[in-house]
Amino acid sequence: MNDFWITHALPWFWLLMVFLLGAGMGSFLNVCAHRLPYEKSVLWPGSRCPSCYQAIRWYHNLPLLSWWLLRGRCRYCSAPFSLRYFLVELFTGLLFAGLFYLEVQRNVLDIPYLRENKFAIDRGLIGPLEYPRLWLLFAFHATLVSFLLVASLCDLQHMEIPLTVTVTGTVVGLVGSMLFAWPFPSVNVRLPAPTAPLPGLPPLPPKLDHGAYPWPVWYPLPDWLPPGSWQLGLATGLAGALAGMLVLRGVRFLFGLGRGIEGLGVGDADLMMMAGSFVGWQPILMAFFLGVFPALLFGIVQVVFRGGQEMPFGPSLAVGVLLSLFLWPVIGQHYLSLFFDGWKMGIIAVAGAGFLLVTSFLLRLIRGRGAPDAT
Repeated sequence: MNDFWITHALPWFWLLMVFLLGAGMGSFLNVCAHRLPYEKSVLWPGSRCPSCYQAIRWYHNLPLLSWWLLRGRCRYCSAPFSLRYFLVELFTGLLFAGLFYLEVQRNVLDIPYLRENKFAIDRGLIGPLEYPRLWLLFAFHATLVSFLLVASLCDLQHMEIPLTVTVTGTVVGLVGSMLFAWPFPSVNVRLPAPTAPLPGLPPLPPKLDHGAYPWPVWYPLPDWLPPGSWQLGLATGLAGALAGMLVLRGVRFLFGLGRGIEGLGVGDADLMMMAGSFVGWQPILMAFFLGVFPALLFGIVQVVFRGGQEMPFGPSLAVGVLLSLFLWPVIGQHYLSLFFDGWKMGIIAVAGAGFLLVTSFLLRLIRGRGAPDAT
């Protein structure tokens, strides 16, 4: 019986606990998405009915349960509550559980610390007191997921992403970058000896281990940015925030210059700035390109159900960020020689800017000036 509990039931117990934690966080994220676009406090006053303004008691505000127990209506005035509240709680719980399963139990990020403790992880022997680094890793990325979800909800409902979300998220990400600098959660990671792939090319490591931040800000690391130091963490977080903001603002400027209309909202650049502070500059660049694919899917759904209305780009970028983070062990290694070569990155940046400018200008000639394509 004990062997069965340890081998099978205990891992599921942690997944259930994380799911419930996520559902509770989803209740708070509902409040954030409802109030922050109107610049209201998320802490005061407590939850109230939007119709009769009666305070909602804690036992009427239980995640996942209360909406069904109250049949989706206010206990006092019977005003209907949107099903969105329940769905956000459920979706957040599933997101947290999925994140924990992929990141901790399956180690899809290929983090050495998790490989070293695979025996305990497979059997669920991973209490927060015994393995605090494991839980801090999960908490850091769960915080990123929470900020991305709030930003996406605001963009879907209001076609804008509040600065209170993105600026707060950026500050939290930068603080986390100093606390969880690469190669956290691993310790005593020795950088591999660099090798030159071809004569005349800069030396590169055969492989870089991943951590909470997939890669450090640069390789080879200078002496004043040692692995695991707060200096390296801050440099990595700042580089990610700047890359996310500048690339999206650059795309917005060039598209507007060539097309004559705005193609991206300022909030999209702020969202990528926030996400970059959590993941670093290399994954955030890849996230922009990966975000195009969910954008196409969302665009088809938008046309089918709403016609040619403006489409929020924030949710697509959020999906691109998560795809980039979890696919990085597969994607990143193939572009190692690119991301750590300043000349190649510069050439690609100039060529990409020129291509975007020419393409948007040709689009302007073909279609003329019109309404914005996205916000």
